[in-house]
Amino acid sequence: MKNPFIPLKKADTVIVAGNIDEDIYDNLIDRNLRVIKTIAHPKVDNSIKYHPDIVVHPINHNILVTEPTVYEYYKEEFKSTNIKIIKGERKLNSKYPLDIAYNVGRVSDFAIHNFEHTDEVLKFHLKKENLELINVNQGYSKCSIAVIGDREIITADHFIYTRLKDKGIESLLINPGHITLENQDYGFIGGCTGNMSNKEVFLSGSLKNHPGKENIERFIKNAGKKIIYLSNKKIVDIGTIISLNCN
Repeated sequence: MKNPFIPLKKADTVIVAGNIDEDIYDNLIDRNLRVIKTIAHPKVDNSIKYHPDIVVHPINHNILVTEPTVYEYYKEEFKSTNIKIIKGERKLNSKYPLDIAYNVGRVSDFAIHNFEHTDEVLKFHLKKENLELINVNQGYSKCSIAVIGDREIITADHFIYTRLKDKGIESLLINPGHITLENQDYGFIGGCTGNMSNKEVFLSGSLKNHPGKENIERFIKNAGKKIIYLSNKKIVDIGTIISLNCN
């Protein structure tokens, strides 16, 4: 099972938060990517209302499930591509856990989420992919998991770390915090990352003042990946960069 958060070849399209800094946007454009900016979700908290991983989940490399409110937007954006858009059932709202229905983590043959609150359409398609569903208390599961490789992740969530280590996944546990997220105490490492290809990992900003800098960089290098820093500013949670091959 290939992780849908890692494109099969160099990505040609990315979905990114509609409110990203101009330097991140320019860096993506400079890499000849089509950049699809999200639209704000009208109901979820302002800090995450633009986050792709709150409203979109890639089932595989050709199918995206989206929250109903934004379905028409993505259907239009991906027309005339090889990407199929499926409308989910659950509409999101502002209070946790009413905002987590699509924020499912993925690695190897596993889907990780608090499945009591997962959208039923999304869950159906995850099962259809023959994935093993790992239930965790952390509803912001994708936010919490930086997908580095098909079997490598970084997380600050100790329970997710333990569950995935037990499944044979190479996992780096870092300290929580030290990541910017507007109007919140801190953001999540998964929301700072994406993949340009199966050899290149996006980071939204600099790890200069992050206490886990050396461990994070070493872990990514040991996974055979190169880091692409999209900004010189402090690393920021932008809700995952979802990379796709649309052509």
